[in-house]
Amino acid sequence: MFGLALKTWPYMRPLLAHLLFLLGLAGVGMVSGMAGIFVGADLFLNKVLIGEKLQPLQATVLFLGDEYVTTDPQQLGESLDLDKDRVFRDKSEEAESVELDPEEQLTPDQRRTVRDRFILWGIAGGVFVTLLGFGSWYYGTWVWQSVNQNLRVAMIERAESLSLRYHDHARVGDAIFRVYQDSSMIVNLIQGAILSPAMTAVSLLFTFAIVIAFDPLIAGFALIAAVPFVLLLMKSTKRIQRRSLANRVANSNLTSHIQESFTAVKVLRVNGSEPQIHEQFDRDSKRALDAAYHLRLDMVLLTLTIAFIGGVLVIGSEYVLAHWVIAERETFLGAAVAGLIGFAIWNLGGFEIARGRIESLAGSARYLLGIWMRMQDLFIALRRAFDLLDTPLEVKETSNPVTYPDPIQTVAWNRVWFSYTSEARPVFTNLSLTAEAGTVTAIVGATGSGKSTMMSLLLRLFDPDAGEVTLNGIDLRELRLADVRQNCAIALQKNVLFNETVANNIAFGAGNVSRTEIERAAEIANADSFVRALEKGYDTELGERGGKLSAGQRQRISIARAVVRNTPILILDEPTASLDARNEQRVLTNLADWGTDKIILLITHRMSTIQNADQIALLEQGQIVETGTYSELTTKPEGRFAAFAQSELLGESEGAAS
Repeated sequence: MFGLALKTWPYMRPLLAHLLFLLGLAGVGMVSGMAGIFVGADLFLNKVLIGEKLQPLQATVLFLGDEYVTTDPQQLGESLDLDKDRVFRDKSEEAESVELDPEEQLTPDQRRTVRDRFILWGIAGGVFVTLLGFGSWYYGTWVWQSVNQNLRVAMIERAESLSLRYHDHARVGDAIFRVYQDSSMIVNLIQGAILSPAMTAVSLLFTFAIVIAFDPLIAGFALIAAVPFVLLLMKSTKRIQRRSLANRVANSNLTSHIQESFTAVKVLRVNGSEPQIHEQFDRDSKRALDAAYHLRLDMVLLTLTIAFIGGVLVIGSEYVLAHWVIAERETFLGAAVAGLIGFAIWNLGGFEIARGRIESLAGSARYLLGIWMRMQDLFIALRRAFDLLDTPLEVKETSNPVTYPDPIQTVAWNRVWFSYTSEARPVFTNLSLTAEAGTVTAIVGATGSGKSTMMSLLLRLFDPDAGEVTLNGIDLRELRLADVRQNCAIALQKNVLFNETVANNIAFGAGNVSRTEIERAAEIANADSFVRALEKGYDTELGERGGKLSAGQRQRISIARAVVRNTPILILDEPTASLDARNEQRVLTNLADWGTDKIILLITHRMSTIQNADQIALLEQGQIVETGTYSELTTKPEGRFAAFAQSELLGESEGAAS
């Protein structure tokens, strides 16, 4: 727990000054509140109700004259022994109280004056505390949420930096739950594991000191009651941790199920799978509910047990205190502070204050127990959050990056070996290919041959196990990761559009581009005509995942998004799969005319898409087995590409016929 708490320091450090100021406010408020309760109880119970005269400090605070101030040495604490015979008489070995001297009592009018001024001070103090409380709450909320924001941003950045190996195995819903829910526990760390325990511990020590000042015997009772409290705490901690982990895992699974269901909503409806999904959701939701219930049940049972122990302490102490008040027993250190507050002997005010402090001890014990139990859940959540942050980066930045080459002349895969896991069959075995600027290189191969993986290596989403991917002969691992990706644009078959305008979707990731550049990119992607036909043209909202557009229109918007970035390398991964032949040829012709100084890499199955490519590379069994133009490769009747093309053309014709 301490190690996890230390890990949160980098996210708190930017707000250290605010945290210290907030802690100072809390400390001032706690001390002021304790002092107000302590003094206020004496004023109301001993002065207003009983009529004892005021201590000098009390009269000063209430702006009252010397006629309200006591001159009794015992009450002032100057010498308790001088007037001891005046206060106590021995009668058959029983202590009998002596009536107070009328001169040492407030008159009814004086008591009313003290009462009225006490009420005015109470109102003023209440207004001040309320304003301070709301201000501190608002300020504290800003501070705590800022710390949470720092952690969430770090988690998102880390998740985006992890290789696709991690994301291929991790559930999206689990990552969402960790970022949104588990990370928020850093706020509770500040409040529940730092500020609240610190304030409660100080309050506990202060309260314990007051109880000792009244009588060490009562403090001894409290220490005895603390023994079962500590034993129960030690016994229950591991169980609470297990319950907390089960609760968070169950809720994470529920979040994953919801995310996956909404992502595949169209597939579910087409296949009539709603009842099955509802049943699965019901099971996951019940598991989450049961996990939360059992966690809180354990917490409640433990709290009730501690509350029972505290109740025994309070009731037993009240019984003893009542006897001491009746006997007018001396308090342990009462004379030392009697100049400020009149608790030299056990009286009504002393009884109420001592009882309140004992109840405060029991309440603080229950509160600390609650904090400790919540801390188990808190640190389980933080551990899950830091598991994401501590996941090692597979693709790492170099400490001394080389300047990105300009212009780009060649992209090459040199003797590349790669597999997704150490146990899996290699995807590439000694793969080599070079693409030059001003050319279109088409990479073809059977499904699962690794075409998209080649592009992932070029974008440094993975690093090869052996060999290298180079730009102008420079290994990508020697360049800044941001430079590598900023200088590559990609249009995917599974395009992702946002609930934004057409213009914003095209400009996504391109920085500050003008409307003219956006429209020019749409023209190259053969999208300008249908965009202008929309209700608001380029300012039309596309809806969730571009739901207002057809598959072919979404694909052209995706191509325009890649074009508008105007990078030296353009990757087209099945870019025209949803386009008809006419639109496909227009898009490819426009791209060829536009990219005369760029390296265009084209991944596709369609033979019509690659016929005009400057270079075609056939990928089989982890290697490039043939390269050349379409005419060169098809004129080799025994060549591998010829056989591949024949099978693909046959598949396309059968698909068209069906």
